[in-house]
Amino acid sequence: MRNTKNCLRDIISSGGMARVMAAHDPLSAMLVEEAGFDGIWASGFELSAAMGLADISLVSMTEHLDNIRRMAARTHLPIVADIDTGYGNALNVLYTVEQFEAAGAAAVVIEDKMFPKVTSLIAGGRQDLVPIAEHQGKIEAAVSARKDPDFMIIARVEALIAGRGEEEALARAHAYEKAGADMILIHSKQKTPDEIESFINAWTGNVPTVIVPTAYPQMTEARAKALGKIGILIYGNHAIRAAVTGMQNVFAQIIKDGGIETVNDTIVPVTEIFRLQRMEEVKENESRYLR
Repeated sequence: MRNTKNCLRDIISSGGMARVMAAHDPLSAMLVEEAGFDGIWASGFELSAAMGLADISLVSMTEHLDNIRRMAARTHLPIVADIDTGYGNALNVLYTVEQFEAAGAAAVVIEDKMFPKVTSLIAGGRQDLVPIAEHQGKIEAAVSARKDPDFMIIARVEALIAGRGEEEALARAHAYEKAGADMILIHSKQKTPDEIESFINAWTGNVPTVIVPTAYPQMTEARAKALGKIGILIYGNHAIRAAVTGMQNVFAQIIKDGGIETVNDTIVPVTEIFRLQRMEEVKENESRYLR
């Protein structure tokens, strides 16, 4: 398999902006690849939701790693792993990064919240941050733990989410860059791009930034590229939201109609699922190997 880590770095180092879509399982990861995105966001929020759990550090590292391995086995795209706070302190991060790199991730994102974290976009959620020096230690540990220099360490700054303001967000970002972060993910829950655009324009660091425009959908790819400092744009939770929308609509229609006759022609045929399952390969292997 090709080095997917290089694929992501090549886009960024050439001045491009990688488009990365969220996924929560191998099937959604395969659909991300087929759609033409540059990478997969192994979203902690999506995985938690797919398991019927709140995004409050309930999903274990082992469960997340297993999902990464399964996605990496079914796709060729680089995977950016959302590892929340790193599953502990800097000593835990050493092991965490080693394991996620071995599982097939091309990058990890580590946020500067206290464990257990609370999902960023929830209204009124607890958004406590660790001291800057503590998160610097985590980033330094992550950098030292990676085996492949193309494996990226992305530091996620939650100061805007926590209401700490741009000045602190910039101070944290510069500190994490100094600690060795390859990129800075800056997050916001404002309903317009203004806060993010202000941060990006004020950013004087040497590493590119990452944004997740979930709360401010007016931030188109063209608008993001025009800022000139964004290396990755992540669509953070659209796979799980699309899946829930589709299932809710179909299930409600079946209940309303008392059967599947109406919805049968509005959903993909079973043959499409067979295609995604690569059943033709199974048939070929049966004829070749079974005696």
